[in-house]
Amino acid sequence: MKDEIKGKADELKGKLTGDKAEELKGKMEQEGDKLRRNARDIRDDVKDKADEMDDQARERERERDAETVREKRSW
Repeated sequence: MKDEIKGKADELKGKLTGDKAEELKGKMEQEGDKLRRNARDIRDDVKDKADEMDDQARERERERDAETVREKRSW
């Protein structure tokens, strides 16, 4: 978020001074920050989904183990 704020400040500075390079630098900093935040959100979503799938696999394994024990005891 700090890069976005810094970028906005650089963009405004460039607009006020008429410096197109400074203005573009500010816009790039803002976009870079947005990309980093989006990548972080995607990474977190993928990690959450992987954890969920891992939990489901472990639960299925526990259920299979419980069925095996029940089958051995059925006398």
